[in-house]
Amino acid sequence: MKFQSLQVKNFRSFEDISIDLSNKNVFFGLNDVGKTNLLTALRFVFDRDTRRNDFMDSDYFEKKTEIPIEILVTVDISDNNEDSSKLRARLRGAILSGQDLIYIRLIAKYDNSEMVGVAELFWGGDKENLQEIKPRGTRFDIDDVFNVFYIDSYVDMDVLFKRNIKKFIQSDTEDDKAINDSINSIVDELNEKISSLSGVSDFESKITPTYQKFNDENISISIKSEIAVKGLYSNIVPYMKKKDDDNIYPTAGEGRKKLVVYSLFTLLAEQEADKKINLFLVEEPENNLHKSLQIELSQILFGNSESYPYLFVSTHSPYILYEMNKVTLVRIFAERRVTSKSAFYNVPSDFQDNKKMLNRLLAEAIFANRVLLVEGPSEQLLFDKVLSVIKPYYEVNGMYILSVNGIGFKSYRPILKKLGIHCVIKTDNDIQWRANSGHHALGFSRVNNLVNGTLAVNWRITPLPTSKEEFINNSIGYRKELYNLEQNLPVLNSIREDFHVYLSKVDLENDLDQVLHENLVTYLGDNPVKYLQAAKNNHMVELIEKLNDEDCREVYEHYNFACLKDLVEWN
Repeated sequence: MKFQSLQVKNFRSFEDISIDLSNKNVFFGLNDVGKTNLLTALRFVFDRDTRRNDFMDSDYFEKKTEIPIEILVTVDISDNNEDSSKLRARLRGAILSGQDLIYIRLIAKYDNSEMVGVAELFWGGDKENLQEIKPRGTRFDIDDVFNVFYIDSYVDMDVLFKRNIKKFIQSDTEDDKAINDSINSIVDELNEKISSLSGVSDFESKITPTYQKFNDENISISIKSEIAVKGLYSNIVPYMKKKDDDNIYPTAGEGRKKLVVYSLFTLLAEQEADKKINLFLVEEPENNLHKSLQIELSQILFGNSESYPYLFVSTHSPYILYEMNKVTLVRIFAERRVTSKSAFYNVPSDFQDNKKMLNRLLAEAIFANRVLLVEGPSEQLLFDKVLSVIKPYYEVNGMYILSVNGIGFKSYRPILKKLGIHCVIKTDNDIQWRANSGHHALGFSRVNNLVNGTLAVNWRITPLPTSKEEFINNSIGYRKELYNLEQNLPVLNSIREDFHVYLSKVDLENDLDQVLHENLVTYLGDNPVKYLQAAKNNHMVELIEKLNDEDCREVYEHYNFACLKDLVEWN
């Protein structure tokens, strides 16, 4: 079974929104754009406890109660797995042989006289001719198929544990019965011992004559203990126990309590898995969790498909996404009408063994509105320095610089674009000499790949050196010449404008030297390019500490670094 899409009309912040889904979904965006509302829309469809509250007029988009709320979920059951079979069996005549897409529609018309909107549910394999799901009181057939676990930001571990303790702990063996009889015997003995305490006898001797002053009947007052075990597990509390340590420690701290909560929900889901399809709706799980625990929770949510097979998460935190794989990312943002972009993200096979590195970089970028992709940390350091002068707190304004660190632009750019994030690329004009085939313009080839090769026929890759020695002695000059060829320069400028891909004339250090040569000599010595390239990260840190505000403005305004202006001034 696979979730395919969700459409929401006239519900809360959404006038009309359609998003792609998969079985693991992450909703993210700024505050108050509708992440919780999307989770609530799903709860109204699948969760009886939410649905029984009905819809208020404030649940209708801009209180347009004359227009029904409509929520449509599409599910693909073509895989015929166990969950697909559960759903197909319950649908009975609502689905025909050969129909593999299931449509579940909720419609809520507002009743002005009752001042509520009551949900009507429909499902089937024909989107235009769905069968009504008849209610049985507040229950529908769909409630016998799906089981919703809603985990909010501040779920209370103690309340959850006590509310479900009978589900967690079941004692019904013969040994348990014998232990229960022993407990009752101990309680009876305890009551007798309490009643025999001297303080109890002393109180009896005082209360009886006092009572008899009000009533002269020959009656005395006796005090008895009535301790009873009202639920054997009513006072059971979870504690922590370290390995190789016999001591136990209270489950204190909201972070650890939250991880216990997810463990408890996992156990509850396992008990229902044979009978129902478990859906997990998780709201801002990062709350009260330190970074390290957020990463640990990421492994719990995304690393174990069996425990959380159908997952919908809203989050503000990139750390929650460190272990994501085969996840649909849904970016929600507010324009005149709240809308969204969604994209399916699958960790490339080259990074399956080290997906955390790839995900860490991507997760931080997707929370921005505009992203500049650069080759490595040297570019990131320099550009951060320049923007700190041009646009202080640029990250607060939705901009982000992402160093691909050799991973490759193509691992990031497609998903950023699908999420509606403005993506700018700055890459080096690399050339390489190969023994069997001569020179290769790698930078130009990279640009071709980034623009899908559509402009490759317009390049002119000559003149370039014909011997290895000539190539080595003047590779920088040849790169500049290649860039500035009459046939190439207009194409490169067009690619800048249309595709937001910026090829360096040579590379970061040489392009920077062209802008600030005299100052770089003052800061770093007679050969600043060689110095910067000798220990790139360390020497770039040294340089940016010396750059002044005027240097930064000059870099920002120069043709060589127009990518920065594209990032800052794009709208």
